[in-house]
Amino acid sequence: MSHHFDTAIAREDPRLNILDFYLFRGQSGTTVMAMTVNPNAGTKAPDTFHEEGLYAFRFDVNDDAHEEVTFKIRFGEVGHTEGEEPEGRHVQTLEVRRATGRDAAEGTEGEAIASGTTGRIVAGDSGVRIFAGLAPDLFAANRTGTVAFQEALAAGKFAPDSFRDGANYFQDRNVTAIVIEVPTQSIGDPAATVRAWVTVSLCGHAPEVQVSRWGLPMMTHMFITDPAMKDDYNRSLPSADVPRFSQIVADALPRIIQLAGSTDDPAAYAQRVVERLFPTTLPYVLGSAASFGFAGFNGRAMTDNVMNVMLSLQTNAPIDNGVTVARTNILDEFPYFGAPYADPIVD
Repeated sequence: MSHHFDTAIAREDPRLNILDFYLFRGQSGTTVMAMTVNPNAGTKAPDTFHEEGLYAFRFDVNDDAHEEVTFKIRFGEVGHTEGEEPEGRHVQTLEVRRATGRDAAEGTEGEAIASGTTGRIVAGDSGVRIFAGLAPDLFAANRTGTVAFQEALAAGKFAPDSFRDGANYFQDRNVTAIVIEVPTQSIGDPAATVRAWVTVSLCGHAPEVQVSRWGLPMMTHMFITDPAMKDDYNRSLPSADVPRFSQIVADALPRIIQLAGSTDDPAAYAQRVVERLFPTTLPYVLGSAASFGFAGFNGRAMTDNVMNVMLSLQTNAPIDNGVTVARTNILDEFPYFGAPYADPIVD
């Protein structure tokens, strides 16, 4: 949950709250994209998707900060299964569309490439596969240590020992996931670099309105922290990131770098970080092994510890938050997410 409850709408309806985005190589010739939403799914929140939500994976293939290819997913009304195990579970119809040109940027139009129901693997056209349903949260973070570390920074102290003790706060929690595996050619040429992000919008009885966006982890918890700015960021587009948000980060980072004592030129380092963070999209060389690391971003594998990376990037110092991703919940094959927790934590 690297972006949880960061807007008023997300707190009101967690089904519209994007948590995480993964992008990596699938089986031969395919690319996998996965989005998680809905903190505490199935406990404090529904285990379903919003019927008027438009969930979208967006790809900029020519480095202009605009999407040229978009995969859109919509869900039907919530019903219940009959005559199958477990009988009575929630189920929704789903449809996936691939859009290009003007349709990639807005609206619900596009070529239908898969349809089916939630809670099971759906096979679509030309090798497309999709799974949408309850899943374990794979994000890992030492929440206690992170809060203490950030409070120390606010007080003018650099305290990496804040992470000496602690546990993964997100262990044993469920989310809802959308996982799509597509032929790589349907995104772009193999070995080409794309820049990707995910959005959730409301569309149905009213005009389409974007309510949540994820381009890189921890952006609204570590770098764009003003509540009003968080709402603005979630409603905005990558093409607007540099003029609207980059200076905020460029102004705030030098103080943190000075506290860490990690470079003789905090302003210059801050500028390099800004150039990596904005526009806020996830770069990925199609067909390559994904790795989200301090040295560079190239997609995101399910085992990448993004918390360590973003803390280290913020301070220009090697930070280990003391917890790791639970690999036992990761499968080697589609849909890559293991079974949801049968008795998830509720707080």
